[in-house]
Amino acid sequence: MSDMPRLSRRAFVILFCLSLTTAIGNTGLQSVLPSIGRSIGIADWMVAAIFSLSSLLWAVTSPFWARQSDLRGRKPLMIIGLAGFAVSMVLCGLVVSAGLAHLTTPTIVFGFFLVCRAIYGLFGSATSPANQTYIAERTCPADRTRWISSIAGASSLGTVVGPVLAPLFIIESFGYAGPLYAFALIATIMLIVVARYLDEAPILATKPPLRSDKTARGPPWLRSNFVPFIAYGFLLFVCQNALAQTLGFLIIDKTSKELPELPSPDLLRIAQGHIEIAMVCGALASLLGLWALIPIFRMTPKALLRWGAGLASLGSVLVALSPDYAIAIVGYALASLGFSLGRPGFIVGASLSVPMKEQARVAGAIGAISGVNVLFAPFAVSLYEVFPPGPFLLESVVLAGLLAYACLSPTLRNVGSRVSVEKISDKPAL
Repeated sequence: MSDMPRLSRRAFVILFCLSLTTAIGNTGLQSVLPSIGRSIGIADWMVAAIFSLSSLLWAVTSPFWARQSDLRGRKPLMIIGLAGFAVSMVLCGLVVSAGLAHLTTPTIVFGFFLVCRAIYGLFGSATSPANQTYIAERTCPADRTRWISSIAGASSLGTVVGPVLAPLFIIESFGYAGPLYAFALIATIMLIVVARYLDEAPILATKPPLRSDKTARGPPWLRSNFVPFIAYGFLLFVCQNALAQTLGFLIIDKTSKELPELPSPDLLRIAQGHIEIAMVCGALASLLGLWALIPIFRMTPKALLRWGAGLASLGSVLVALSPDYAIAIVGYALASLGFSLGRPGFIVGASLSVPMKEQARVAGAIGAISGVNVLFAPFAVSLYEVFPPGPFLLESVVLAGLLAYACLSPTLRNVGSRVSVEKISDKPAL
């Protein structure tokens, strides 16, 4: 342990800012995307699909970049990820500018936007595993969860800052493309900081499991003790992303009904402000769950699984039945609180369900489902176009089913019943 490199304060600040930068850019883009689609004339389901291909590529390439970080080092992979993020944002901004100027058809704009965003899925995914492994190599098991949780807090903070920051860059010269150019510039500055100031000591070699070890064979998600957690997490992610992708369109339509006399550009500007308020409220509710409720009440994974699904289901019902955008925002915040509880519950439970040597493989499986689930978002948006309350009611039913599953499944019912999330700190973080 004495030979292990220590995580310096400067390195932690750089990694915190790195996670904050990508979270700000992604949530900022997500907050303006509905207005971009409506301004250019892109169908709502196409807008949701823009994130789907990128997320699928993220899920596919994350294990590859994790292996590359073992071979080439963590810092070079962080630089690749930031470069992919910046290039993708610049190209997406150029595509949006062309669409706003009506230089081509909305369908062609959608196609180019899809490809440019896919660059982030291919290369941006290099940052996350390198970032997490950099911390793990420089912290002892007793402190690792605390440090990695702090970095996760940067992402949650970014979901607050992104929607607030995005409208500041919607200026007359660039319109809705302005935030994309700004986020690309911020990522470029962050890339320079990482390249110039982040130190990287030699990587500590880690022996892979021996082939003769039968317990290490086969993917962990095929084992009965892991299946309940992966199923819970997958459905939780599906509902969370479907809600986030659909909410913007609902708020635009609610605002349109309340202000029918306004011309479309003015209406979209007002609705955009409401969308940003909703996303900030959701992010603050998530921070409340992560940084206050879990440590104060010392919630166990079993409790997190139940409260998470229950509160998210209740919030989705409130969104579905909301008479105006204000109630929809309250429902979204309540659902976000539920998701913030359910996510660490299933991650910690999955960690406890497998031997210590398989923690990295479990983390890879969780990374995969966190990307693949976004493919279902276009279905939710298409259902919204046919029956607006439909996707939110469907999400509520699925989440209520998860609550019942968490109560009835022997594996979910018994996991970590006597271990609080704070006391998992002696286990490697995912």
